[in-house]
Amino acid sequence: MEIRERLDDQEIAEVQRIVDAATETDGVRPLNEHVMLHMRYGGDPLARSLLLYDGPALAGYAHVDPTDEVEGPSGELVVHPDFRRTGHGRRLLEAVLELTGGRLRLWAHGDHAGAGTLAASMGFERMRSLWQMRRSLFAPLPPYAVPDGVRLRAFVPGQDEEEWLKVNAAAFAHHPEQGSWTRDDLLRREREPWFDPAGFFLACRGERLVGFHWTKIHGSSGHGHEPLGEVYVVGVDPSQQGTGLGRALTLAGLHHLRSRGLAQAMLYVDEANTAAIRLYEGLGFNRWDVDVMYAAS
Repeated sequence: MEIRERLDDQEIAEVQRIVDAATETDGVRPLNEHVMLHMRYGGDPLARSLLLYDGPALAGYAHVDPTDEVEGPSGELVVHPDFRRTGHGRRLLEAVLELTGGRLRLWAHGDHAGAGTLAASMGFERMRSLWQMRRSLFAPLPPYAVPDGVRLRAFVPGQDEEEWLKVNAAAFAHHPEQGSWTRDDLLRREREPWFDPAGFFLACRGERLVGFHWTKIHGSSGHGHEPLGEVYVVGVDPSQQGTGLGRALTLAGLHHLRSRGLAQAMLYVDEANTAAIRLYEGLGFNRWDVDVMYAAS
């Protein structure tokens, strides 16, 4: 077992091979976007990567993120399919718990039985679920109209970062991951090959930014599916809630994704956010998959 603050290029490539193999076997990526970005670019200096070797081969990887001082650190781990059912997952999780002093929130993508069994065997309890929802873009899309006095325009890199961060923080003040984004978090995503400002819609009332819909297109490489659109982040300034702006922004992004020739759109929403789920179900989305967070009890 080796613990790193930063991975070198060879280690990153080895972890990527594990991620690709697990995605092919399980049908879902084992590490979220935040972890993959940290692995490639760095991020919080308190975050750590754990590398588990079986002889010369990298058999497993875990990421530990301090994330939230109140809720405690969060983690994700993956074991190469060729090295599963040999105790490697338990060894990784034990090392993570030792590193965090026993406090940990553990994400499992796809709600696989193996992850649930490992979590339960280590005394973890299920505490949160994140739904992935999807809808066909071949099905009819309702028209949309923004509230009076509001106009939509595209995000301008190098100009809109600070105002966007303010609205994002206000819109997600009670969301520990999204609401705490920094300028570096935003700029890392602007450097990603999928970033397209034409699909990043800003709602402005006069010159004031009051909402946004950032769309994303997943390519087929490494995802196990054809290109897929995503309602990546929709945020509305609290002063504009109840005006219909969130629905209008969501539909504007969906029309954009359909104009790109995509067959499907997806999004993530917390299972506890029943108001958002009702909105998305009303727009034709249905639950597709579930990510689960476990916590050490």
